[in-house]
Amino acid sequence: MLAIRFDRFGGPEVLTPVDVPAPEPGPGDVLIAVEAAGVNFADVLQADGSYLDASLLPYVPGGEVVGRTPDGRRVLAKATGGYAEWALAKESALVEVPEELDAARALALLTQGLTAWHLLRSAARLRDGESVVVHSAAGGVGSLAVQLAREFGAGRVLAQASTPEKERLALELGADEAVRYPLERRADVILDAAGGALFAHALDSLADFGRLVTYGNASRTAFAALDPGRLGRLNAAVVGFWLRPTLARPGAFAEPLAELFDLTLRGRLRPVAGPSYPLTEARTAHADLLARRTTGKIVLRP
Repeated sequence: MLAIRFDRFGGPEVLTPVDVPAPEPGPGDVLIAVEAAGVNFADVLQADGSYLDASLLPYVPGGEVVGRTPDGRRVLAKATGGYAEWALAKESALVEVPEELDAARALALLTQGLTAWHLLRSAARLRDGESVVVHSAAGGVGSLAVQLAREFGAGRVLAQASTPEKERLALELGADEAVRYPLERRADVILDAAGGALFAHALDSLADFGRLVTYGNASRTAFAALDPGRLGRLNAAVVGFWLRPTLARPGAFAEPLAELFDLTLRGRLRPVAGPSYPLTEARTAHADLLARRTTGKIVLRP
């Protein structure tokens, strides 16, 4: 089968098309014929060595797929080796996907959708009427967080994005305003995956009892040490969030995903489908993601 593999760490150039045997299912595994594989920033971090130990090389990335099981079910799955024509997933990690939901939108609801849902519900614990600032508001997580914040009762949803085009997309998705720092009014909740200067601006922009939720460091800038005394003076909190351990909690996976499917099929949530690349162009997909040339969910198609 065709797969994308890397045998050393580095940038997009390490991603190489190879011909390898299809994976062999073990106990509890299901072999999936891949319709589309999602591309995530975590895949970039795997390729550059931030997430993986060298002992795991060579490695086929790709943690999420839409595809068909041998018995004909169309499923969305947390998978291993998704950048390939065939991938493996645990039966317990499969969710059936309605035929009317295209692969890109379904994939957007898995990692990005669940991240946005838990950022607002589990980490920020958003309350009715509160103001929310979403960084990277046209990205995979941000575009969904803008919409879900409104759905979950936010009073005002403010979008921060890197270009006027991305700001316009966030406004189309329901943001009340596109903002730059410093903010005119302090915010109750700020969602940040960028780190660096944006994190520092956000921390200084929290209202009393505000929550700054950090869930990434796309700027690749070292975080400064947080002084608890400063948080006390701000009367605010910094909340860290990571999806992987969150999904191990009871009720944290299937139930939120079912809500996201329902909202999408009823037209209340619009997952943004980004560019679709042939599997052999995985290098280009990673390069475009790193250069912030994309919006919405990026997918690879075998």
